[in-house]
Amino acid sequence: MVDFLREHSAENLFLIGDILDFWAMNRSIHWSRAQNTVIQKVLRRGRHGECVRFIPGNHDEALREYVGVVFGDIEVVSEYVHELADGRQFILMHGDEFDQVTKHHRWVAVLGDMAYNELVRINSWISWWRRFLGIPGYWSLAGYAKGRVKKALQFIFEFEEAAIHYARQKGLHGIICGHIHSASIRDVDGLVYVNCGDWVDSCTAIVEHFDGRLELVHWGPQSNRKKELQKENECVY
Repeated sequence: MVDFLREHSAENLFLIGDILDFWAMNRSIHWSRAQNTVIQKVLRRGRHGECVRFIPGNHDEALREYVGVVFGDIEVVSEYVHELADGRQFILMHGDEFDQVTKHHRWVAVLGDMAYNELVRINSWISWWRRFLGIPGYWSLAGYAKGRVKKALQFIFEFEEAAIHYARQKGLHGIICGHIHSASIRDVDGLVYVNCGDWVDSCTAIVEHFDGRLELVHWGPQSNRKKELQKENECVY
């Protein structure tokens, strides 16, 4: 993420939840130098005049108590309506509000989170062996497992449907959210559904260009686009 932030200056930076994983910290605390660098870089961007807004997710939901508060030039909000450069308006939120498992069966969500983290850990070893053997490209074990499980696909579909319904109720052009670790930009019944994915496994983000066009950016070993992308952007999600 540090490389991504370094390569993408922007007028607005939106952090759409689960930036601090308090669920994982309850099991064991691990804080690396790289994580500290990310926090410092975000704080520095706020100090230098960039509008930084943080929308807490379910993994850092304790910070929802501070909605409306500004910490080091970072504003904490529960959701935010952003107008793109082309005039379209999108609701920005984390999205766990549309996840019935997280809302009503927290213990199931915690178990699922632990299983996902284990898949990501195993995937790091697989990625190392693929590089060692000279196999090109990036392959995600967690993404493969999600794609093979019919119930997971149905969950994603229902989540997207609920998100679009919420944006339509608000009278907006679309929604930008996260939560389900499945990055996407697509039209749904005349509105636009956008999911920024995650920085745990897929390493994805959404970039708004100065003409209002939204782009899904893959970063890290699965992409070599650093030199191709614009250095400046209207917004980064």
